[in-house]
Amino acid sequence: MTTPVPQPGIMNISPYVGGKSKAGEQQTVAKLSSNESPLGPSPKAIAAIEAAAASAHRYPDGGSLLLTGAIAEIHKLDPARIVCGNGSDELISLLNMAYAGPGDEVLFTEHGFLMYAISASAAGATPVRAAEVDRTADVDNLLAAVTENTKIVFLANPNNPTGTYLPDSEVRRLRAGLREDILLVLDAAYAEYVTNDDYRPGAELVDAHDNVVMTRTFSKIYGLAALRLGWAYCPPAIIDVLNRVRGPFNVNALAQAGGVEAVRDQAHIEKARVHNDKWLPILTQSFRGMGLGVTASVGNFLLLDFDGSGKTAAEAENFLTEKGLLLRAVAGYGLPTCLRMTIGRDDENHAVIEALREFLGK
Repeated sequence: MTTPVPQPGIMNISPYVGGKSKAGEQQTVAKLSSNESPLGPSPKAIAAIEAAAASAHRYPDGGSLLLTGAIAEIHKLDPARIVCGNGSDELISLLNMAYAGPGDEVLFTEHGFLMYAISASAAGATPVRAAEVDRTADVDNLLAAVTENTKIVFLANPNNPTGTYLPDSEVRRLRAGLREDILLVLDAAYAEYVTNDDYRPGAELVDAHDNVVMTRTFSKIYGLAALRLGWAYCPPAIIDVLNRVRGPFNVNALAQAGGVEAVRDQAHIEKARVHNDKWLPILTQSFRGMGLGVTASVGNFLLLDFDGSGKTAAEAENFLTEKGLLLRAVAGYGLPTCLRMTIGRDDENHAVIEALREFLGK
């Protein structure tokens, strides 16, 4: 007997594994493994979600029109050029499905988000990685990796798990070096955390070109990871394509309702940003003082390198897990000596500092 056979390449995909959520039985944990907001969602978003639950028997608005309108209002964008998705992951997958296939190449950086490779492979395309320099995307290396088969270039800016970013001038240089038939996707999942003057999420490039897309998410600073909500800002032709290939009700009504209030409650977002700005330098200095390598980050997380510390990242992860402190192992990103730590609540951050001092004998 035979069984259904998946398309070539599917069984070569390593499934995405999220950050740990549990330690020992009934142990209270500090989950610092998934870059979630320690402040949680806006109370206004929670109230809207609860209200929307009463109409759970009704289909959601297939175009997420109230949500795209709210996003457009806050970010001063054209709502007709915004499409929402079941997380930005869905939009990344749809772009791969629509614009890449067997014989095509999808390009991204050495330590780029794992979903680029997974969704490219699922579409039958070949993932290609360009070397980074000091754990930062390098435009020259990206352009050198472009071939006649390149169809999409993904740039996570800022990048996860490194926390590094490219200034707007370098992103523009990348776009200028690409053929017009190559789609440049700027994944700005952590854009709200970046305060550097030379950074831009990418909306201006989308307005100026027909081959640039910007993706965003509600899973990070907005604190709505459980609802799976993301959006993309696109040229009109690409919006048309995504609306043809996405599901008719791909964003549920609770996510839409929560997203509208979350994006409008910019005071809550500013609280989250201030909290992050407070703790990034404190944690960076503390960990470097212990002899750990810490990549300078503009996101809501830090990459800790245990190389040269006399301890391994795996040993550190096990030690911290026993204490209910869950950080993210990133060997799957090509960083076997590192752990990634989400900026948590005050008490959680202090706990990690003290635990690592104990672990390292500092």
